[in-house]
Amino acid sequence: MRISHESPWWSPDRRQDRQPFLQARTRITRATRGWFDAQAFTEVETAALQVSPGNEAHLHAFATQALSLDGQARPMYLHTSPEFACKKLLASGESQIFTLGKVWRNRERGPLHHPEFTMLEWYRADQPYQTIMADCAALLATAAEAAGAERLRYRGREADPFAEPERLTVAEAFERYAGVDLLAVLDDRAGLAGQARGAGVRVADDDGWADVFSRVIVEKVEPNLGHGRATILYEYPSSEAALARPKAADGRVAERFELYACGVELANCFGELTDAVEQRRRFEIEMDEKEQVYGERYPVDEDFLAALAHMPPASGGALGFDRLVMLATDASRVDQVLWTPVA
Repeated sequence: MRISHESPWWSPDRRQDRQPFLQARTRITRATRGWFDAQAFTEVETAALQVSPGNEAHLHAFATQALSLDGQARPMYLHTSPEFACKKLLASGESQIFTLGKVWRNRERGPLHHPEFTMLEWYRADQPYQTIMADCAALLATAAEAAGAERLRYRGREADPFAEPERLTVAEAFERYAGVDLLAVLDDRAGLAGQARGAGVRVADDDGWADVFSRVIVEKVEPNLGHGRATILYEYPSSEAALARPKAADGRVAERFELYACGVELANCFGELTDAVEQRRRFEIEMDEKEQVYGERYPVDEDFLAALAHMPPASGGALGFDRLVMLATDASRVDQVLWTPVA
């Protein structure tokens, strides 16, 4: 007999329902670490407490305080990603690193979101971001094989984890799924809004360019990605890639891609920006927007900006590990694949 989901996750009667997901998670975790070991990566552990949780306008952190021996309080945050710490390690001389650990994001809860979740993050010094694309394809196959899954599944959608992912630029996706000529309306709010409305996307009077862009992505593009096989959506507008370097041949777009399967975003990956002056400028833009929308801003990690001057050219990826486990096990909610969900 299945127990209502209102009962606690630790209820012995729910163990039978949860156990297959959790056993598969253990196998996928072991296989993922084995894949990185075979690639000669070093596994690292990064501190969860940071002076800045990241500087993206729409990411929300958990704040706390660190007290000195004399009781003086210093603001601290649980990191939303290990990215800053990993890049400091690259600056120190590490060349191929990965971390599989907990991160925290506030204001996030739902079938695909949890306030505490596991992120797989990895970096390759002196490698193009196309290498990270190949890594993503290999990790999908590794997870599926470990779970004994021939297909990735989510709510009736399927993808072959062993097939080569489709590669689609953001501009191509906007044209294909929304009829929007994205490159013609970069930084043109009125132009993008008009085309979006023509595609049936609601646009509010106070929406900025980035708001309209995001709505088209969410409503028209994302639902069509990763069906039959995974999709790599690449070359985001530079304004939508705060931590990625511009494409050398066309600075209007950046070396950023996202990995999708079954309509679900799994990974966000970059050719990494190493220009500290430009990075500070982008952080300030993001925090100005955050302050305007949410009435708060996060400090800039000055130590991170200093490290960028010593960081080699690199590419990296961040993959939502719980979501990968969900798709490999046909789970419908993220809490099904978490050993101890947040109450």
